[in-house]
Amino acid sequence: MIPFRLTREVLLAFALLVLLVLVATRFPGFVAPSNLAAVFNDTSALIILALGQFIVILTRCIDLSVAANLALTGMVCALLNTVAPDLPIVFTLGLALALGATLGAVNGFFVWKLDIPPIVVTLGTMVIFRGIIFLISDGQWVNAHEMSPRFTAFPRYEILGIPMLSWCAVLVIALVYVLVTRTSLGRSFFAVGGNPHAAVYTGIDVGRTQFLAFVISGTLAGLAGYLWVSRYAVAYVDIAGGFELDVVAACVIGGAAISGGAGSVFGIVLGALFLGVIKNALPVVDISPFWQLAISGSAIIIAVALNARSGRAKGRIILRKAEHAHEPV
Repeated sequence: MIPFRLTREVLLAFALLVLLVLVATRFPGFVAPSNLAAVFNDTSALIILALGQFIVILTRCIDLSVAANLALTGMVCALLNTVAPDLPIVFTLGLALALGATLGAVNGFFVWKLDIPPIVVTLGTMVIFRGIIFLISDGQWVNAHEMSPRFTAFPRYEILGIPMLSWCAVLVIALVYVLVTRTSLGRSFFAVGGNPHAAVYTGIDVGRTQFLAFVISGTLAGLAGYLWVSRYAVAYVDIAGGFELDVVAACVIGGAAISGGAGSVFGIVLGALFLGVIKNALPVVDISPFWQLAISGSAIIIAVALNARSGRAKGRIILRKAEHAHEPV
């Protein structure tokens, strides 16, 4: 019997293909390899954030502060660049990763040590991070002419004809795949989300595992923060406002169970690409971008419904087996 998550990935890949075909009937140039590569590049930040969110969701948590983390980290990097434009990009990247990890650790600490529900913690830190941006920037924007050419050139630098932003997304995909499928920590994520009580009996520290999930999510949000600001050459308080909803949508559409313990890296990438294609295709086919919200919301409802039906189906199978076990021979 084919596992449900594999079926979900196949169905999602098929839906993505159908979507591309439909768009191609209106605008054939959309499916040109160069344009598809551009769509992937546009979706790279969403992929990076969604993979970090996926790890958090695996542990039965959620991180609503990823977009605010991105914005704060991006603003700090931009402000630093205005006063020290000659700093090596490696240092800026290291700062973005470290600051993002620190912000993620703040979330993880409150969830682990104070046992506050993750949605409450991250909803609070989301607002706090935005407030800090306003304080350190005095509500001002950092524009392109204030950023050094080296700072803004990094995500556009091409290797084998592919921008560095896309390569960063590919690298994150590979690293997260290895993490969740080939390491004991990755298995702990699934164990904690699947059954936290059983995980305790196997020697897994549930709180610590969730803490590490938030740190990883924050680290990836920090990386996305620098890449976002340097690519668009602007930093301000409301940057990526509401983007956390797209991140959660990509995870749910990609097959991550909100109840934790289920999902795959390939599915999350497909979910993000599905949203990315919608975002890029709607203007091309003369459909209002506001329909993106309706389409994304419908896709979330359908995905959650499929997860619920799958769970009920598995439950009925177990009950039937139990009933047969008690039948007289």
